[in-house]
Amino acid sequence: MPISPYYTDEGQNFILYKGNNNDVLANINQQFDMIFADPPYFLSNGQTLIQEGRQKVCDKGEWDRVRPTEEKNAFNREWLAACREHLKDRGTIWVSGTYHNIFSVATCLEELGFQILNIITWHKSDPHSTEYGGRFNFASEYIIWAQKYERASHCFNYSILKAMNGGRHMPDVWKMPSAGMWEKHCGKHPTQKPLRLLYRIILSCTREGDMILDPFAGSCTTGIAANLLGRKFVGIDMSEEYLQLSIRRKEEINDSKIAEKYLCKMRENPEEVTVLVNHARKETRELMIQNGLCYMRAGESDGSLQIKSGFERMRYVLLHTNGEDMQLFHIKKGKEGSFSIWTKETLEKHGFHPEHAAYYIVIPFDNKPIEFKKRPNLKQQLNTYIAKIRPLSDFIGIK
Repeated sequence: MPISPYYTDEGQNFILYKGNNNDVLANINQQFDMIFADPPYFLSNGQTLIQEGRQKVCDKGEWDRVRPTEEKNAFNREWLAACREHLKDRGTIWVSGTYHNIFSVATCLEELGFQILNIITWHKSDPHSTEYGGRFNFASEYIIWAQKYERASHCFNYSILKAMNGGRHMPDVWKMPSAGMWEKHCGKHPTQKPLRLLYRIILSCTREGDMILDPFAGSCTTGIAANLLGRKFVGIDMSEEYLQLSIRRKEEINDSKIAEKYLCKMRENPEEVTVLVNHARKETRELMIQNGLCYMRAGESDGSLQIKSGFERMRYVLLHTNGEDMQLFHIKKGKEGSFSIWTKETLEKHGFHPEHAAYYIVIPFDNKPIEFKKRPNLKQQLNTYIAKIRPLSDFIGIK
């Protein structure tokens, strides 16, 4: 029997259903390119623990109550089977958890015919300090990635992930923070996932226009990330409170300025490779490229480089002249994240004519330009002529 959505946006890119996911999935016809599921972890046991020096009761609600293994397996097998019916043959599914539920999920996936591709370790860079029964601090969650069939040809955007990881194959350990306050001001959910996490997941295995399902939608982090990346979304949840929160979040990103702000925040990654963006006069820029040397004055003066976090992950140099003639280059192998200090006289020996300081920061690079898709309007940035460190995703085109 057909079921009516609880909410549909104007373009039908964000659709919500209220109810049990098995019941809803039995009454809709959509097929999905990707599914992300954040099911109950079954870890709420009512015990008191010490978190950041404060007592806290481990209880998220009846839906998360500790269950016997047989009950966990039956629950996971039922919803995974329902999702499998709606997953395209080349589609993939991601399921998050901790040791409380992830082994049950893995067992059920294999029983149902899925092939597990990876188990991602999400290492939280800002974990709560928790004293809990003489154990190591809990700082990670796990996300199983599986395809529908063993030999299915699934989507994997290898080149995008490789570029985001500085030209190296993306590993299966991802270090990123938990959901921040900037993504909670419409309201909070007790198990809210960060937009940065869904950003990477969605980029890894979907294309623009693809359809994504979240059968335990919660506050719809999956849907917000999906729409910001040009994907379509269907979410299912039993809680009207959280469905209303999801609608507020969706309506918020209808504002293009807020959407762009969130997209920029999503792209932020404490492990991401960075680019040194440096203005130089046309003649100087051409000489820099000829010599494979980027330089800027050292010292507290206009145009000098301020060393800050991200320099150690610097792998590229982008040269421009007042926002025009942008060219991207690899920093020379072995010189990434470092620099030398040269005197004015040393630079003059290489044909340069420095005029403004006695000492200069120098970074050697391979002088073969690299093609890149995005060309930001550097003229609109404050202090166009000051060198800046920016994330690589500002330039490579990530959708």
